[in-house]
Amino acid sequence: MTTPNTPLPPAHDARIRIRDVTLLSDDWYVLKKTVFDYRRRDGSWQTLSRETYDRGNGAALLLYDPTRSTVLLTRQFRFPAFVNGHAEPLLEVCAGLLDDRSPEEAIRAEAAEELGVTVQAPRRVFDAFMSPGSVTERLAFFVAEYRAGDRNEGGGVAEEGEDIEVVELTFADALAMVGSGAILDGKTIMLLQHAALHGLLPR
Repeated sequence: MTTPNTPLPPAHDARIRIRDVTLLSDDWYVLKKTVFDYRRRDGSWQTLSRETYDRGNGAALLLYDPTRSTVLLTRQFRFPAFVNGHAEPLLEVCAGLLDDRSPEEAIRAEAAEELGVTVQAPRRVFDAFMSPGSVTERLAFFVAEYRAGDRNEGGGVAEEGEDIEVVELTFADALAMVGSGAILDGKTIMLLQHAALHGLLPR
């Protein structure tokens, strides 16, 4: 079954010719199978089939206190990690889907819901595709400062199945947990490494 209104590659991109798009699932997010012709670097054409999982784009935020050299993270249960052998909740930076909002609007809302912190001016530091072999999602990465007195309750939205523990760590401890494997979330590791590379916090 070919889905209507199939998004096509840019008109100027002569490398791709879409043959067929099949909708495999449209429940929580959208899973499609696409058959397309791809022009290789040597000029020859190859017919390929790929599945893409479209969950929309998102944003992630590292909140840090440069005075006390701390970072504010979430701890929450992730079922996909659970079925891949990781039974413990994951330590992560604040993050969420855009849902028709700008990245700045989305991450401010997520920080308030998850961490209980009102963020006025998050600073966008880079974007990244997190799993480009199968997932369409592109994440906007932000950093912002907070202070101890900025925190309220947080905890996420229970109606959406969120049960989030707010965790404050020293920056040194967070980096050590990356090295020990206690922090396994990719977006969190990327933002902590960004903070280390750019000297946002003393260690």
